[in-house]
Amino acid sequence: MSSSILIISGSASTVTTLKGTLAGMGNIAVFHHFSDTFDTIYNETPLMMIVDVFEEKETIPLLNSFKGDPLFTGVPVLAIVDDSHIPVNWEGIHADDYVRRPLIEADIVMKVQLGILRAHRVVEVNPLTRLPGNIAINRQIQNRIDSRKPFAMAYADLDNFKPFNDKYGFSRGDDVLKITGRLILNIVKGKCVQDSFVGHIGGDDFIFITDPSSMEDVCRDMIDAFDHIIPTFYDPADREAGFIQSHDREGHIKTFPFVSITIGVVKTTGIPFSHYGEVTEIASEMKGYAKKTAGSCYRINRRSYNPREEMESRQTRNG
Repeated sequence: MSSSILIISGSASTVTTLKGTLAGMGNIAVFHHFSDTFDTIYNETPLMMIVDVFEEKETIPLLNSFKGDPLFTGVPVLAIVDDSHIPVNWEGIHADDYVRRPLIEADIVMKVQLGILRAHRVVEVNPLTRLPGNIAINRQIQNRIDSRKPFAMAYADLDNFKPFNDKYGFSRGDDVLKITGRLILNIVKGKCVQDSFVGHIGGDDFIFITDPSSMEDVCRDMIDAFDHIIPTFYDPADREAGFIQSHDREGHIKTFPFVSITIGVVKTTGIPFSHYGEVTEIASEMKGYAKKTAGSCYRINRRSYNPREEMESRQTRNG
């Protein structure tokens, strides 16, 4: 159903007009009642919905409930309204656009095209860092795979972040996440202005994409900047000591070093990827190898499906 346009209308003439006019724009699925759509839309999200909003009293409440679900808020909804001069209270209808019934044949194709394009431009963002989230991240990776243009993708997260949060509280932890996102964004855009991307998966996990030739410089600069700024988030006594005491996952008091950043990188040059999950899997495995080394570091795959072969490690601490 991902390429489907859902039409929800009990008007046979309206449905016939819509199906004829939209032929070739996607799979058309027709439902007479909004309540009949839920099994379909929960199975797979539609491309767009066209809804006869004033046909039944239950339609608007069901539509508003649908659009209020974070899973479906990005699905464009085009409302069909009658050609009357009665004002429509659009604040109470969670539609993205509308078309008047007598103008369906003239306007519907343009309205559907604009609605779909607008939805694709909407970027889901992380509320803390304001960086694009998972939907945008996956789309960015897949678009690059489909274009066949080589790129490098890095998967970064923070080590010893939980003990830091436990000791200093979530507010200071959020400050660390915000500055990490800002550092990554500034460094990536400074090194690779065109066709780069930075996203926030959630928590202390970040993604950034550059051209293959820029990635190592970005990683080195990111580690240098992060290691330089992170001590400022610690209290003076802890900063002087170079560590903190906090609880481990079993609740025992333990000594922890400062928060560090670990980066796993995959370069797609010479590798025939077909799905974004393949790229993120290798980047995640590279990050796992990097975590075996103390301190901030990164590891990169080298043109191989086997990430244990032809990889390079760079460590910025202890030589």
